[in-house]
Amino acid sequence: MTAEPQQTPSNRAATDFAALHRAGEPLLLPNAWDHASARALAGQGFPAVGTTSLGVAAAAGLPDGAAATREETLRLAVALGSGPFLLSVDAEGGFSDDPGEVAEFARELYAVGAVGINLEDGLGPAARHAAKIEAVKRAAPGLFVNARTDTHWLGDGDGTLARLDAYQQAGADGVFVPGLTDPRRIETVVRHLEVPLNILYSPGGPPVARLAGLGVRRVSLGSLLYRRALGAAVEAAAEFRAGRTPTGATPSYDEVAGYAAPRLRVEGGDQPGDRARVGRLA
Repeated sequence: MTAEPQQTPSNRAATDFAALHRAGEPLLLPNAWDHASARALAGQGFPAVGTTSLGVAAAAGLPDGAAATREETLRLAVALGSGPFLLSVDAEGGFSDDPGEVAEFARELYAVGAVGINLEDGLGPAARHAAKIEAVKRAAPGLFVNARTDTHWLGDGDGTLARLDAYQQAGADGVFVPGLTDPRRIETVVRHLEVPLNILYSPGGPPVARLAGLGVRRVSLGSLLYRRALGAAVEAAAEFRAGRTPTGATPSYDEVAGYAAPRLRVEGGDQPGDRARVGRLA
């Protein structure tokens, strides 16, 4: 898939996204996996929405972290880039080891409306990841590059600061250390950095307020919402099978249908009383 430029985010949009990374009041970034989930989150007042590579990959029946979802990721960015929220895209490692190819993908994301990109090193060579960051910043200077290191996600934390130094020197606008949950270590990393630190929220780790107090300026939910949604669906099906009525919020058919992108559509309801509708949405 080759993205045709539809909407280049303004300098103000990019600046607004960067400004959300505030000390004492970090950006809480929920991560969507499709158009409906992104619009639902934005409808709850979240000014920025990220994507989750696991959710995108799982929905397509593809492996996460294997550079298998470039087209699916770009297609979702095209669908979401003109939405009423600031969009940051989880692009795994950029879907290539070639910095030029990663930069071209980032340019395509920026052209369709994304204001941020998340790039992970997968514990590969730090110099290669730094080269990717430099290439992306040359190709799309306004794109907020969140450089992720997997030293705590895939390893024991060794080499974290050295990698983060290399990435911020390469031009990263922020850095991401998923798996880092120890408050003292988080505080040490914050003091060491010149750019915002992003932490992956963990139900067993510090709450958002505590992370804010430690100086964290971005807290991502990652695949957590997708996994909870999947778990809720399976749990609901089991409850129905057992003759019970599941609890919890359930959006109406019309609410979910209302998340659709503006386009000509023909609809037929799947519930009694739903009316077929034909029309172009405003």
